[in-house]
Amino acid sequence: MSLFRKVLVANRGEIAVRVVRALRDLGIASVAAYSDADRASLAVQLADEAAHLGASPSSESYLRIDRVIDAAKRHGAEAIHPGYGFLSENAEFADACAAAGIVFIGPPAGAIRKLGSKTAARQLAIAAGAPVVPGTERALSSWEEARAAANSLGYPVLLKASAGGGGKGMRRVDRESELQAALRDAASEAGRAFGNSDVYVEKLVEEPRHIEIQILGDHHGRLIHLGERECSIQRRHQKVIEECPSPLMSSHPDLRQKMGQAALKVARAAGYTNAGTVEFLVDGNVDHGPNFYFLEVNTRLQVEHPVTELATGLDLVEWQLKIAAGEPLTLKQTDVTWRGSAIECRIYAEDPDHDFMPAPGTVVHLSEPAGPGIRLDSGISEGWNVPLEYDPLLAKLAAWGPTRETAIRRLDRALSEYVLTGVRNNIAFFREVLADTDFRGGRLSTLFLDRFFKRRKKLEADPEFEAAAALVLALASRRAEVPRRDIRRWLESGREELLR
Repeated sequence: MSLFRKVLVANRGEIAVRVVRALRDLGIASVAAYSDADRASLAVQLADEAAHLGASPSSESYLRIDRVIDAAKRHGAEAIHPGYGFLSENAEFADACAAAGIVFIGPPAGAIRKLGSKTAARQLAIAAGAPVVPGTERALSSWEEARAAANSLGYPVLLKASAGGGGKGMRRVDRESELQAALRDAASEAGRAFGNSDVYVEKLVEEPRHIEIQILGDHHGRLIHLGERECSIQRRHQKVIEECPSPLMSSHPDLRQKMGQAALKVARAAGYTNAGTVEFLVDGNVDHGPNFYFLEVNTRLQVEHPVTELATGLDLVEWQLKIAAGEPLTLKQTDVTWRGSAIECRIYAEDPDHDFMPAPGTVVHLSEPAGPGIRLDSGISEGWNVPLEYDPLLAKLAAWGPTRETAIRRLDRALSEYVLTGVRNNIAFFREVLADTDFRGGRLSTLFLDRFFKRRKKLEADPEFEAAAALVLALASRRAEVPRRDIRRWLESGREELLR
């Protein structure tokens, strides 16, 4: 059975580059779909062909099913890889691909529908015998129903959007007096974000770890898991640091197998194929070992898939392509092993000191790290203009080591080598996190960053330093003969060196 001749990549940024490179490794021609803002993107430069979708707003380009299908037809692509985000979890898009005779590189539309609603996925998980957080199985129909459910569960509770993701439509409620306003706000936000204002309520798991299980399934009934990823370091309910394996597994070695089996139960019940991720919350029970609870299924490749690849030695995108082409999984569960430790930082154009606000701009200077154990999945180049229209993710920097401590040291070294000027970013912030004693000790939870910022000694603003740094950037933007290594050294060394 042969793989595809040509595949259209219906995404942008670093994931589009990742997929284009995987296609080239397999000898498959690639077509990079792009919007006006991405006309000169790295993915477009690397792909064999490029297909224009439309204007910069995603509603006029990457989210237009008709334009993506038309682009695939015009270029003779046999399949479409959706990456993540945009149309990757859209059942209508999967159906449209099938109707056009194009292979959707992902799960079947039926599985996406079963798992796309969080309430429907909860019901499926309960039926499959997977543990779930106590809560309502269906969307709330009234304020009175919400109050009765919350009182039954006991405060604090969490309101969540049925069609949600990325923290949208989510509200913590600590007492009944807050419930009505929180329900109104959660439903309103969910309606704006997803076109669906349904909300349900769960018992709040206090300070949980967020741990997910990677799964792979073929069209011949074979289904395996590739272990866990620790994703507890989050800002605004979105992950920023991920690692494999979870530090928790060193003290609870049987937990991986239990969570893996629960994930496979859910996947089988949904008729799942291709790559996907089953997410869980894990509590801090110290008396009888941690309890874990089903959270949701992401019916696509995850942003953080590189840490699984580094720890297992498997290429997930390659397996996505093989499975979509009808090839059987040649891996058995016993073939999957984990070696060493891998940790990933998501490099964003954002300002950690101002609530991680996006910070678009132009990349003036770029010097990327390398060396033993380092992997960089990047979608930018020098001179690239970071657009306002999309998520500000620029790259993913990952490090592997034979131990977690080695991986941390390598990642810190790589961050120290990473020069990215012209846009505010979170590179220096990550070095602070890696030096934190709780992080190094593996004491993680979804509240880690909240606690980190409370104990962090914030540097006082230095107007003279900032003015001198701005001068250096201005000189560089005019392409003055300023060596890149000097810019980096000046920006890191302090005011005296800058003003000398």
